[in-house]
Amino acid sequence: MTGKELSMTCARPPAFVPVLAALALCLALPACGRTDLSKLEVGDRIVTPSITGIDAEKIKIVGSSTVSPFATAVAEQFGAVTEWPTPVVETTGTGGGFKAFCLGTGPSQPSISNASRPIKDSERALCAANGVNNPAEIRIGYDGIVIANSKAGPDFDITKAELYRALAKDLPDGQGGFVPNPYKSWKEVAPSLPDEPILVFGPPPTSGTRDAFVELGMEHGALSDPQMSALHQQDETAFLQRAHTIRTDGAWIDFGENDAAVVQALTKTPTAIGILGFSFLEQNADRVKAGLLSGVTPDFEHIKDGDYGLSRMLFIYVKRENLGSVPGIADFVEEFVSDGAMGVDGYLLDKGLIPLTDQDRVEEQARAAELKTETGG
Repeated sequence: MTGKELSMTCARPPAFVPVLAALALCLALPACGRTDLSKLEVGDRIVTPSITGIDAEKIKIVGSSTVSPFATAVAEQFGAVTEWPTPVVETTGTGGGFKAFCLGTGPSQPSISNASRPIKDSERALCAANGVNNPAEIRIGYDGIVIANSKAGPDFDITKAELYRALAKDLPDGQGGFVPNPYKSWKEVAPSLPDEPILVFGPPPTSGTRDAFVELGMEHGALSDPQMSALHQQDETAFLQRAHTIRTDGAWIDFGENDAAVVQALTKTPTAIGILGFSFLEQNADRVKAGLLSGVTPDFEHIKDGDYGLSRMLFIYVKRENLGSVPGIADFVEEFVSDGAMGVDGYLLDKGLIPLTDQDRVEEQARAAELKTETGG
């Protein structure tokens, strides 16, 4: 990943420590509230975090870059108004987060994993193999996957079928076989699209945003092709492999988990597009704009209602085994799902979260209450 984002908070010094001494104390600490998980997302090479000192007492949170700003906001609020220290939030991507989350139990391991997609069966199996059984799934809200570009760039109104034709590694040849994707410009894909080279800054394979994009966008778009539709009926596994494989000839560039870096790159390359979460579009509306998807704008109402075709649910997963060994986990989850955080007037809406329905929010609050019961709270 390029430019990992880390939310970290130095331990609050006692009131009698002068400012300069407090700074010196903070600098002297080995990590100063930082958990170094920087190697978690290099292929399948997973390194067990080594967490000592002050961080050993904190809730460790890993996972999705999309959910990270929301988790960070809750962590800061939680640290400010409760007796517990501010949790440490590490952006590893959804896939990298689940790998870290499933390594084991205890205070040295992450207690919560942020996710922009549901946990996979293979990830549940990894968790179970390491003593992490039945993690609690908590829905926190909705997000949309946005096709964005510089405000100085051309306007896009694209369909899922056009996204598939532009970005799939291999395309059907109409005779039962496949050929490498021949398209170089958007206008070659469809006359209504801009006459610009196909260049996409997108999330890496470890990202839940990428998983959702290929499932909701590429896969659905592939079904519009007769040959791919027939393959879906004959061999679903082969269909998914073809539909989900993005081209590797330079038209798509894996840009790491740092969506802020994608925004910066888009401003410098007006003809490129980026695949972003809606919340990052909201925070950077002065620099980038969203394309339409089949004429539909990715805005608050269209995403919430499901009218926008690249909408998804966001989650956090809680390690039940750590409830008794890491202080404050259940209280943190209770704050996350509170009306004050993710309700219709909650502070997370200012960060770009699209809220659950009132009924769904009540259900998640009940799940959070169950976690408190499990801790005896």
